[in-house]
Amino acid sequence: MKIFTTRHELQQYLQQCRQNGETIGLVPTMGALHEGHLSLLALARQQCSISVCSIFVNPTQFTNASDLQNYPRPIEADIAKLTAAGCDVLFNPSVNEMYAANEQWHIDLGQLEHLLEGEFRPGHYQGVTQVVFKLFDIVKPDLAFFGQKDYQQVLVITKMVQLLNLPVKLVMVPISREAEGLAMSSRNIHLSADDRLHALVLSKALRHVTENFNGSNLQKVTAEAIEMINAEPGVKLEYFEVADGETLLPATEANTHLVALTAAQVGKTRLIDNMIIR
Repeated sequence: MKIFTTRHELQQYLQQCRQNGETIGLVPTMGALHEGHLSLLALARQQCSISVCSIFVNPTQFTNASDLQNYPRPIEADIAKLTAAGCDVLFNPSVNEMYAANEQWHIDLGQLEHLLEGEFRPGHYQGVTQVVFKLFDIVKPDLAFFGQKDYQQVLVITKMVQLLNLPVKLVMVPISREAEGLAMSSRNIHLSADDRLHALVLSKALRHVTENFNGSNLQKVTAEAIEMINAEPGVKLEYFEVADGETLLPATEANTHLVALTAAQVGKTRLIDNMIIR
């Protein structure tokens, strides 16, 4: 695996790859890699001849300074995992390499920016689009792979690609779950043994909705799921919403594409999860 820390060296290498007719797949991450990330990489390797993984803890998407400071950064372990998984290229830049001083960015994402995650983390998606645009500009991937766990993020990046007419195809990869159902996340390492048990209520509540929705009982099954989470000790619900899968506006039974999404504080750790209903 080749490791680059500067834009210039990476661009030179990838330009040569493109001249040789190679296709490039990008997996953007913030590191602390787990099986979910590696499933994105496996698909990138399958669908493209060169797989590029980026590891960059992006400061502009954090709305909480202590969250940024505490974000795990096990770079040696990540390099070992990527090497074992057959990744071709790692891009691991510094903040100074990615950002100039006093850099400004704003893109009009409409309502999507302010719903759900956007309500609880104002400004988050401006930071996400800022860094993803930079990565697309540097790597110029043919395909870019994102996890379904950050469902709203996939919609946001899709909107950015449309607005800026970027020549990249996005691929959303299903959520990887631990055996008990917990969605894999870099944040899971912060969960105590008790937290992990309590966190299982999130996937249980989502599954309750997906398994019991019959086309006309949306309010009932949503209320039951919320009740399940609220009854779980150590879990503070932020939102549980069944939404239109394309706009994330509150769903009705008539929507053809439905997704259930939730976020909660489990102990000291904030977790998100979702399941596609239909």
